[in-house]
Amino acid sequence: MSKENKNFIEQFIDKDLEDGVYDRVQTRFPPEPNGYLHIGHAKSILLNYGIAQEYGGKFALRFDDTNPEKEKIEFVESIIEDVKWLGADYEDRLFFASDYFDEMYEIAIKLIKKGKAYVSDLTADEIREYRGTLTEPGKNDPNRDRSIEENLELFTAMKEGKFQDGEKTLRAKIDMASPNINMRDPILYRVAHLTHHNTGDKWCIYPMYDYAHPLEDAIEGTTHSICTLEFEDHRPLYDWVVREAEFKMPPRQIEFSKLYLTNVVTGKRYIKRLVEEGIVDGWDDPRLVSISGLRRRGVTPSAIKSFVEMAGISKSQGSADYAMLEYCIREDLKPSCKRMLAVLDPIKLVIDNYPEGQTEELPAPNNLENPELGERTITFGRELWIEREDFMEEAPKKYYRLYPGNEVRLMYAYFVTCTGFEKDENGNITVVHATYDPETKSGSGFEGRKVKGTIHWVHAADAKTAKVRLYENLIDEEKGVYNEDGSLNLNPQSLIEKEAFVEPALMEAKPFDRFQFVRNGFFCVDFKDSKEGAPVFNRIVSLKSSFKLPKD
Repeated sequence: MSKENKNFIEQFIDKDLEDGVYDRVQTRFPPEPNGYLHIGHAKSILLNYGIAQEYGGKFALRFDDTNPEKEKIEFVESIIEDVKWLGADYEDRLFFASDYFDEMYEIAIKLIKKGKAYVSDLTADEIREYRGTLTEPGKNDPNRDRSIEENLELFTAMKEGKFQDGEKTLRAKIDMASPNINMRDPILYRVAHLTHHNTGDKWCIYPMYDYAHPLEDAIEGTTHSICTLEFEDHRPLYDWVVREAEFKMPPRQIEFSKLYLTNVVTGKRYIKRLVEEGIVDGWDDPRLVSISGLRRRGVTPSAIKSFVEMAGISKSQGSADYAMLEYCIREDLKPSCKRMLAVLDPIKLVIDNYPEGQTEELPAPNNLENPELGERTITFGRELWIEREDFMEEAPKKYYRLYPGNEVRLMYAYFVTCTGFEKDENGNITVVHATYDPETKSGSGFEGRKVKGTIHWVHAADAKTAKVRLYENLIDEEKGVYNEDGSLNLNPQSLIEKEAFVEPALMEAKPFDRFQFVRNGFFCVDFKDSKEGAPVFNRIVSLKSSFKLPKD
């Protein structure tokens, strides 16, 4: 890759290697196990893993599990599954911040002995009051000048459980007048009598994220701590911690912009509410852009990778259009999916001049763009199911499907001409009648009349019924996540379930099998709700796209 084609992170790394700052590259993905990962995390995973691969370095998965109040084993397990599914191979480098609690404690002791940390009696509210504002400096903590001996004694007592939650904290002694509010004597440790998923009840004090995170990187030998832009103002504290801890080869923090998607919910607290209120079917609901939700819906890792690459790496914050993700999904699935027949909103079509009781087997290619997928045979007969939208009693201009007197092509079969229709007592059309021309059989070389419309169908006698789910965005974030009364601004059309008629072969589909339903979109067999012989199909994405590739 030429220097001009490299992003700013690669350019920083090149310079560090050239200057001898590091003799290798090691990156990591450091999630907090307090929820499921979403599409934005995929960018960080693939970026960190890709950098390690590019430079022949190492990549690690490391859990920043310093807040047991919000962490669960469930989240740990789901994150491990997501990272593996995306193809980011961390080999045997699976780490936990909690594995280093003893070392972090000893480093805190070192800071106290260096006069760089002290025990405070202030409450959380008092600490906020003393901190100052963005325009006014903070005030020194009354306990800031405690002796080293007293601080050591109090910190030991904190560790031994002699204080209640919130009664004491350990603070860094930096600068209460710093223009960067993060440097105004930040908290390093707090008292919290909580059971940890990894360490049990061993600890009743826990390190704060801004203290623990740089130490974890340094202990593991991370060279480049690649993180999102909200940590840019925290970088001076990151550097202060590893410098005062006296690591010989401190890591370098580099920030990049987050991946935001238009009109979708990505925030953990929003998704958590949707899950807890039962609005969605868990963290892996296919309407969510959690990684597990995308996987269940049928999106592939390669489609997500293409999307992340197309979104690019930059320092400027912006949003990616959801249509761009859909474009990447379509491009990924087009060559690999069999194109099958399924009618989602059925109405009966009767071909009156086709012999009763007669059927024939017709060849149908599985994918015109990929001949290697071969072909299958489908049954054709007198009665078929077609889409309700493919017939109109009174058709407008440029409507090329069935209406009285019009001729269309039945995909893989014959030309048919609409001759009439039937209605029920409520005026709803129940049956469409037509005649066929036996000379127009597909593949017969017929080159007579030309028709503008082609519709798909399923043979009524052997069609099978399957549940199909159609998805739209769960919430329109352009209108706001919440309504004025505090309720969520839900899209009532976010999930529509239909009983469709499908080709018999589709009943043998297995979980995660993917297909293109002709004219209806790409679908995937749901792994949770499908049963053997009774698949449930989730629509991954429709066939229509509003996204246009940018011009070179």
